[in-house]
Amino acid sequence: MTDQSLPRFVDEETASAPRPVRATPRATPRVPIDAAPETRRRFWSTLDGYLLLLVGVLLAIGLMMVYSTTFDWSFQTWGNPATVFMQHVRNVAIGGVFLLLLALIDYRRWRRLAVLLLLITIGTLIAVLLFGDNTFGARRALVRGSFQPGELAELVIVIYMAAWLTSRRTQIRSITYGLIPFGVLVSIVAGLVLLQPDISTAATIVVVAGIMFFLAGADLRQLAVAGVAVAIVGVLWVTRLGPGYAQGRVESFLSGAADVTQADYHVQQAIKAFSNGGWTGVGLGQGKQKFANLPAPHTDSIFAVIGEELGVLGAMAVVGLYIGLVVRGLQIARRAVDPFGALLAAGLTIWVAIKALLNIAVMTALVPPTGAPLPFISFGGSSLVVLLIGMGLLLSVARVRAVAQLTKRVPAAERSKTVANYDYGWRDRRSRVSRAGSGRSAEQPVSGR
Repeated sequence: MTDQSLPRFVDEETASAPRPVRATPRATPRVPIDAAPETRRRFWSTLDGYLLLLVGVLLAIGLMMVYSTTFDWSFQTWGNPATVFMQHVRNVAIGGVFLLLLALIDYRRWRRLAVLLLLITIGTLIAVLLFGDNTFGARRALVRGSFQPGELAELVIVIYMAAWLTSRRTQIRSITYGLIPFGVLVSIVAGLVLLQPDISTAATIVVVAGIMFFLAGADLRQLAVAGVAVAIVGVLWVTRLGPGYAQGRVESFLSGAADVTQADYHVQQAIKAFSNGGWTGVGLGQGKQKFANLPAPHTDSIFAVIGEELGVLGAMAVVGLYIGLVVRGLQIARRAVDPFGALLAAGLTIWVAIKALLNIAVMTALVPPTGAPLPFISFGGSSLVVLLIGMGLLLSVARVRAVAQLTKRVPAAERSKTVANYDYGWRDRRSRVSRAGSGRSAEQPVSGR
């Protein structure tokens, strides 16, 4: 019943009676969500504290391990044991600024820019092939090695896939409008990365995009066919089309699976590091493998240094932090206010999980050496900054949900429930991520899109 309809229910006698001196208070006007006091005063309270804590602890471990693995090298080269460490501190600071900035911006704005971001990324991938720095026979970086477009491509493919899959929600299962465009888009980006060559980054892009396609409701038979095609291309690339070192790494891995003494030199040194560390480690900064034996101890091999200096228990604690981050990321995805946010959060979480799993699997001799850094811990400019940007987007998904609750945009009955529920009942052929707003009591998307 509106305010305008009230006079119709007032009789003439009441209407002619004198009004009281004290006027009836006026109805409080509605305040737009962007002008609500909570959104102005409580920025920090709307940030996901659990996710921030997990990322912060991983960054702190990274700072300790980067200094431990570089102090001798820095002193021998520049006369200052903290030279490389300070570069890492700078990268963490830059990434932290981007994290807070992206957390502040509504993530739904990036949906409109997804196509532009993809085109820019493809342009940088082409530029690195034409003008990139040639290091050890590979072209992976621009601007004197300070920017690697492949790292950016991993993040952008997650954003673009979340936007594209959300827009094709009713056509995902169509070969013409679903599988074929998806395959073409992923092949272009992953193919340009393979030409650098960077096998681990290309594999990460393909796997993350494939899992997001599955979560969006792709047909399992189509996914199986696509998986077989990817496997065939991968085998051909390693054995015939790709660089010679790829085949050598696979052969060394297969030999090492039967006899560890025949494993790749990198893997053997990592195994020695874990053996030296035992359960509790030799102590922070006291490891020996990092000085001359482990290749790239501050990047690719940093997990082996953790195993030597902090022991198996320390390495397990790091793995536990990644598991906690994955769990929290998936919780944020389940509670997102719209399908785009759900897919974006799930894709970002899967991306970090795959990168961590790939590095740890290499150091434990489960897969051939790939050169993948350990997220948030390994030294690196592009990788670290892009990862923190991704966490800023994940925080934004959680923050939009929190702001919606504070401004009463989420019904009270729904605040403890999942908005974007993962549907594991494949027989009904529905999306694995249900549509936000489906159901009678589902919340409406927050305004400001």
